Amino acid sequence: MLTAAPELRAVAIFDEMQRRHPDLSTGARRTLERRIRAWRAIHGADQEVIFRQLHEPGRMGLSDFTDMSDLGVTIAGIRLDHRLYHFRLAYSGFEHAHVILGGESYVALAEGLQNALWALGGAPLEHRSDSLSAAFRNLDHDAREDLTRRYDALCAHYGMQPTRNNRGVAHENGGIESAHGHLRKAARDALLMRGSADFDDLASYRRFIDEIVSRKNAHHAKRIAAERPALQLLPGQRTCDHEETIVTVTSSGGFTLRKVFYTVPSRLIGHRLRVRLYDDRLDLFIGGTLLMTLARGRAAAGKHAHVVDYRHVIHALRHKPMALLNLVYRNQLFPRDAYRLTFDRLLEKIPEKSACRLMVDLLALAHERGCEAELARLLTADLAAAQLPDITALRARFAPDPAALPEIVVQLTPLVAYEALLSADTGPQWGDAA
Repeated sequence: MLTAAPELRAVAIFDEMQRRHPDLSTGARRTLERRIRAWRAIHGADQEVIFRQLHEPGRMGLSDFTDMSDLGVTIAGIRLDHRLYHFRLAYSGFEHAHVILGGESYVALAEGLQNALWALGGAPLEHRSDSLSAAFRNLDHDAREDLTRRYDALCAHYGMQPTRNNRGVAHENGGIESAHGHLRKAARDALLMRGSADFDDLASYRRFIDEIVSRKNAHHAKRIAAERPALQLLPGQRTCDHEETIVTVTSSGGFTLRKVFYTVPSRLIGHRLRVRLYDDRLDLFIGGTLLMTLARGRAAAGKHAHVVDYRHVIHALRHKPMALLNLVYRNQLFPRDAYRLTFDRLLEKIPEKSACRLMVDLLALAHERGCEAELARLLTADLAAAQLPDITALRARFAPDPAALPEIVVQLTPLVAYEALLSADTGPQWGDAA
């Protein structure tokens, strides 16, 4: 069997032997495995040889992505499916990691690589990565060529020679692949010592990853310091690490980009906006003016998604509260679960029209009084007590405190004081000819 199919596993051979010889004891399996191992050492096929390399200072930088979803990290209780962009210098072991929310895209690679180079303070002569293989999926030939040109231009901007290992041969990128495992283990240990995998916001988690990488770099501080003089100088500025497109704000109070609908202030309806698309955000421009930054949304396979800010549409909902009932993005409109659950309770207990009116009033109160979080806690308490919110009491609770308002005294200047401006020695009088 081994001669006919050398790749057969020992367990498969043993199962076949037991099928042919039912009286064969299961205790013979280990003996068979040892004999097969010895047979392969004498008669087996040649295996691939990994050639260990000597690395020159400043020569090689490597980058790749690694999936971190199995760590169970949550942001404010919501699971964070994410990857890390991981950069490493082959000689000194300098590392940099950047949290990526989407897939292995050119934008994620460009942003992460440039962050790494500027944190390092120089650029190696070569950059090796197979990260674009995932970005190539589902792209036609022209799109792939465009992506390759952009990647080559990125490397050229920093004077690096782009190289790629053969697809599916992970050990050719071994300088970063093995580092993935160490970084993941370090992150897992740090989460266990922290006692929680939940973070208040994404920025807190990114600082957590930065601290881990900084500690790892501290262990290689001497080698990193020795390699820095061999690195190339950085150019005067970063190059493009985003995609850019033009969108038009529709009468729905937003725009759709890559199957994701984003709301914006209604004053922008009818305007064309320039959008810079990053891995985790969108920067919106009108002309050369930056208007705002939105969190980037991602659509599931075959579905559309919504990124909604209730503050963009609350003024319009106050005029049309019943629009809330069958709103396409109703669930995404609510800023916290407490608001969504409160609306579900209102629909159960009171007529739809009254429920919509009360819910819109609650959202307006959260926006106008800046009390979104505190109001959510009160709504949670009402849900636990099985009672409906009292909008009159809530308005009174969050009304401005008269005692806290500053007393402003405006002293008017007597009009006679302006006569000094009309004196003869100050120049021509009003009404005089120039």
